[in-house]
Amino acid sequence: MTETARHLSEAELRAIEEEYDPEARFRTVLRPVAILTAVILFLLSAYHFYTAGFGIPRATTHRGLHMGVSLFVIFLSFAAFDGGRHKTTGFVILGIPVHDWLFAFAGAVSAFYVPWIYDQLAFRVGNPLMLDIVMGTLLLVTLMEAVRRSMGWPLPVIAALFIAYAYWGQSMPGILVHPGADWNTIINHLYLTSQGIYGTALGVIATYVFHFVLFGVMAQKIGLGQLFIDLATALTGRFAGGPAKVSVVSSAMLGTISGSSIANTVTTGALTIPAMIKIGFKRHFAAAVEAASSTGGQITPPVMGAVAFLMVEYLGIPLRTILIAAIVPAFMHFFGVLVQVHLEAKRLGIRGLRAEELPKAGKVLREGWLSVAPLILLVWMLMSGRTPFLSAFWAITACMIVYLIQRVMASGAVEGIKETAAGIFDGLVSGARQSLSVTAAAALVGVVIGIVTLTGVGFKIAFMVTSVAANGAASFHAFLGFLPFEPFGIDTLTLLFTLVMTAAVCILMGCGVPTTANYIIMVAVAAPVLGMMNVEPLVAHFFVFYFGVLADVTPPVALAAYAGAGIAGANGFKAGNTAFRLSMGKALVPFVFVFSPSLLIVTQAFTLPDFLLAFSGAVLGIVALSAAITNWLLGPLWVIERIALTLAALLMIAPEPVSTAIGVAILLAVTARQYLGARKAPAVVTTR
Repeated sequence: MTETARHLSEAELRAIEEEYDPEARFRTVLRPVAILTAVILFLLSAYHFYTAGFGIPRATTHRGLHMGVSLFVIFLSFAAFDGGRHKTTGFVILGIPVHDWLFAFAGAVSAFYVPWIYDQLAFRVGNPLMLDIVMGTLLLVTLMEAVRRSMGWPLPVIAALFIAYAYWGQSMPGILVHPGADWNTIINHLYLTSQGIYGTALGVIATYVFHFVLFGVMAQKIGLGQLFIDLATALTGRFAGGPAKVSVVSSAMLGTISGSSIANTVTTGALTIPAMIKIGFKRHFAAAVEAASSTGGQITPPVMGAVAFLMVEYLGIPLRTILIAAIVPAFMHFFGVLVQVHLEAKRLGIRGLRAEELPKAGKVLREGWLSVAPLILLVWMLMSGRTPFLSAFWAITACMIVYLIQRVMASGAVEGIKETAAGIFDGLVSGARQSLSVTAAAALVGVVIGIVTLTGVGFKIAFMVTSVAANGAASFHAFLGFLPFEPFGIDTLTLLFTLVMTAAVCILMGCGVPTTANYIIMVAVAAPVLGMMNVEPLVAHFFVFYFGVLADVTPPVALAAYAGAGIAGANGFKAGNTAFRLSMGKALVPFVFVFSPSLLIVTQAFTLPDFLLAFSGAVLGIVALSAAITNWLLGPLWVIERIALTLAALLMIAPEPVSTAIGVAILLAVTARQYLGARKAPAVVTTR
């Protein structure tokens, strides 16, 4: 019996997003405060739009201004506790508790203080005044509270633990011991230098990420997101399991302009999840497909959340190099989800959409081609070597022009200009509002990075991990001694053990920390581990990034999967487990490009034969493993065939000619048996 799909209202979808995404939990405010915050956010976006096109001021001034304004608005927009979003008790001013006003002004003043005394910093660093210490302490407290309100407890707790480590270093055990630092030294390093709060993380958010968030909002406003969904429906909806494939393809397209897993899940899932349930997919599977697909948006060029721009700063390489490197791994993720969706649909006998349910691709493109122009302009400028913020400036300008044309054509000249002005104002406000939480998080992550540089704990952790990995590899190598041949060398096993441990830490950290913050922390803590194993920096950065993103669909804190489950009316934990299984391409491919860096195309080790071997092996390996997991290839599989396909997948994913050839032989043998079996007896199809 076909399960009944639920079509949720806009208010219900917003409630689901707020439930699973702390960044969307804005409180209800009185009209004067709403106007005040809207004007401030509009001015912040206007400032960034102007500086992107006409020049960015001094780094510390730019970062301090961005952080100070963001902190002020955060304390007006986010309640101290979730229950206070819709009602306020105690002493209030314009409906906002007085302590929130104090936090707002304290955060703004302490953030503006460093730019104000910038010309004196050369004489203050290392010898701070008492006022410097007071202001630094004030900013540290307000930052932790701002992040707690807008993102939850995990990141402030991590920051507090790192500060405690710096302060009580002399009491730490073993290799972690260090002389310790007094409070003045800690605040001096975190507040008055570029190694802490005002460091690279905040700089990237203020200089690059803000503009691309704004572009994503404006692109949605001109209908680019809906165009992607309609085009994906037209191209893939007719095939088996149609709405599920629409979910995968539309999420891949939407990922080019948006990097938020939960927002993407709610945006596209509102349409695709009910459609998947309607044609026969289980509720938890529908939620998992959308979550796994939407999470892929964070690894899809050209935006990639914020991480592409952070890589530019950390690695000192052009953005286009990073975007090219991201193409193949992103393809592998969506390919893996698509293959499993196809096999599941075949196994259950689920149809595609009927012709009358499908839009026409030609008509979609004819009516919406203008919406694509800003994205094409953005990609062209980025790939031609223009700076990211200048590229974003012209792409946002193009969105505004397209929006004006659309409104004038729909409503006439006078009314269209009015609607355009209102729409652009709303877009600039929304873009700035969406950047609030990530700004506070980036500044607080600067605290973690500052403690790492102050204490040198990153290299100590790297030494500990590599030592444990080496011991584990030696033990496993000895265990394999009974074999007549040596399947793995000790160096390969050590690297493999190191990768597994690093991946586990990235996923665990990502369970409570947003992707951008998780990446920054793991670059400081985990990337040195891979560096000690002679892994190329670009490869190491991609590895920790991919496993941090995977946390969004990894139970018990699989927020994107829970958001999808909220739309589907499914069990969240079950949806999370299924989403993790669907994301196995994202979990396997990082191991492939560590052992075969050619998969990233732009690495120093790139050769065409290595690339072709790794690419074909990964593609076939994903097909084999998908079949084993789904229990379907051309028909139902025997248990021994599922085991054989799993082994074949592992052999093909390992980028070695001999192992790949053996894996291909196993896959062909199982496929041949399936084909012959299907000819002898028709497969049993479950009608949904």
